[in-house]
Amino acid sequence: MTDYGHDLLFSANLIPSSEHPDTVVALAELAEQAGLDLVTFQDHPYQPTFLDTWTLLSYVAARTSTIRLAGNVHPLPLRPPAMLAQSAASLDLLSGGRFELALGAGGFQDAIAAMGGPRRAPGQAVAALEEAIAIIRAVWDPPGEVFFEGEHYQVTGMRRGPRPAHEIGVWVGGYRPRMLELIGRAADGWLPSLPHLGELDALRRGNAVIDEAAERTGRKPSDIRRLLNLGEELPAEQLAEVALVHGTSGFTLMTMDPGRIRRFGEEVAPAVRELVAKERAPDVPRLGLDLFQGGPVIQDGTTGTEPLTITERRSP
Repeated sequence: MTDYGHDLLFSANLIPSSEHPDTVVALAELAEQAGLDLVTFQDHPYQPTFLDTWTLLSYVAARTSTIRLAGNVHPLPLRPPAMLAQSAASLDLLSGGRFELALGAGGFQDAIAAMGGPRRAPGQAVAALEEAIAIIRAVWDPPGEVFFEGEHYQVTGMRRGPRPAHEIGVWVGGYRPRMLELIGRAADGWLPSLPHLGELDALRRGNAVIDEAAERTGRKPSDIRRLLNLGEELPAEQLAEVALVHGTSGFTLMTMDPGRIRRFGEEVAPAVRELVAKERAPDVPRLGLDLFQGGPVIQDGTTGTEPLTITERRSP
């Protein structure tokens, strides 16, 4: 049983349809009204029926006041890390500290290449993402300059800044062991999708890889938040078990149904919070949560990367 102790987050993941832009914005506003903590948008720039996600995020930030925002997830090959860092920090400042950064290595290679992006083998994609995270964190830490010489990215004297309004979480979507190891040593969160995992027990095996990588680099497993995209609604009792058994503290429902968004925020989220709070409280009988045992081992054929270094020059 693993509970990393994070506060619970509940979210809606929306399709940024260019055919119904008003509906997308209205659903984001509804998510806020329903009490959800976060609204996320798919980011597939190569999809011609989708709005540009960064433009949409900025627009929704201006139309809301409390809900947090994120892409789900931004494909790194089409989002250069130095610019990505500035865009994220700017949106965080403009929204009053409501932006989180979720990244992916880029799974649709043909579509990315068709837009002029790089085509990377799995091992190269992991290495590029690790380089990008290092650059992004450096840009967020002014004053001074960033000098970075990597295999995939080079930064030669970029001035650091702006600093975000809050400590932005860097969440990574990934499934294979080398990506999970990267999350353990460099990211702030793991954001898989349940339809891709296949079954909930894959969370246990993924968490084990992340935890071991975190500990090898001097981090605590609890430094990494565990989130999950849900392909369908699950009962509050089952989500509470996932939170307590697998340490998942962020649940995102992928839906464009206003009724489901309202129910998730107004009914499911409070019920899950109550169940988890009772389990976490001292001197309360435990529920004996022992589901989701067994399951497949996540396989990967990628190679590892060497530790990264950043040479920096800071202003006095």
